Amino acid sequence: MYEVFADLHIHIGRSKNNKPIKITAAKSLNFENIAKECVDRKGINIVGIIDCGSPYVQEDIEEFLSTGDAYEIEDGGIIYKDKICIILGSEIETSEIGLNGKCGSAHNLCYFPHLKDIKAFSEEMKGHIKNITLSSQRADISAYELLNIVQKYNGILIPAHCFTPHKSFYGNCTDRLSKIFKEKFNDIYAIELGLSSDTNLADKISELETRTFLTNSDAHSLPKIAREYNKILINDISFKELVKALKNEDGRKIICNYGLDPKLGKYHRTFCEVCGKNIKGDAPVSLCDTCDSKNITMGVYDRIEVIKDKNESISPNNRPNYVYQVPLTFIPGLGAKKINKLLEHFGTEMNILHKASIDDLEAILDKKTAGNIISAKEGQMNIEEGGGGIYGKIKC
Repeated sequence: MYEVFADLHIHIGRSKNNKPIKITAAKSLNFENIAKECVDRKGINIVGIIDCGSPYVQEDIEEFLSTGDAYEIEDGGIIYKDKICIILGSEIETSEIGLNGKCGSAHNLCYFPHLKDIKAFSEEMKGHIKNITLSSQRADISAYELLNIVQKYNGILIPAHCFTPHKSFYGNCTDRLSKIFKEKFNDIYAIELGLSSDTNLADKISELETRTFLTNSDAHSLPKIAREYNKILINDISFKELVKALKNEDGRKIICNYGLDPKLGKYHRTFCEVCGKNIKGDAPVSLCDTCDSKNITMGVYDRIEVIKDKNESISPNNRPNYVYQVPLTFIPGLGAKKINKLLEHFGTEMNILHKASIDDLEAILDKKTAGNIISAKEGQMNIEEGGGGIYGKIKC
């Protein structure tokens, strides 16, 4: 077995013939460009593209396979240039009866082994979604019902960005996932933490002790791919091996989560919509400390304080380390030109982040910028907390 890097949440902005898929994502994000970016610049070995339910994207996939550079494998996934396995996914928004009987909504990441599986899934979902060609469309079913459909076509379901205040289960639907998935809760092998939380926060909820944590980028542009990612121990790159890792079977497992410090996430702390600023003070906060307004967007940190059932964060013994990883684009003084210069020398972002020493970096960059990269890697930079849809900032 060997170690690989995986980012399982990448959006597609447009199809190759410029049909809109994810409206808020960059036009350059198409199936082929994502594959090339992961191989040529990022150094990612498994990538989950989660807009493959769109018939327009499926047409692109068929064309991609016809080039001869990519092929499907029996164990699931598409291998490109023998360097990366592409996992075909679909992000679906479900309708839930949330807290206090109010209607909530949540995003679900649905992954499938083969193109024929996701095509069949997409065909059935046409009866539950108004526009199957677009990303993250709201379905007229619950996540419990969606899981049944996903499993019908050999897929798995992972709750997306679980704690964010919009479009997530813990954020606006429930205090326990087991209430959503009921007797099928054991079929939920993993959850996606999201950019505003980490292992320490999530492990304050006891029902998650037996679930694998994933850190993914939720990329809406090519540079954002792998701003969060996972290191996985598997036997080869395939859908089958990935599922084994999520289930901790046969020695396969997630061995490290690389993610933002939650303070950098854009929903970490509660935000006053009137004052336009994060609310200070001990969590959880329920009104603005400046104007006393209750018109707030509750942050992930505050929300977990409301729903936690453990006073201390106690992780199971098999929980992998969560390493705070600052993406290159977040680091002060490191613009596109300098990043390209680093890539020309080191090959991929994974090599820069995991292998380059201070001496290596200073041979390419000025001493201050090289030092900023090392400080970011070692968690030694000051952070201004994010909230209300605004990312946190690193301060030198």
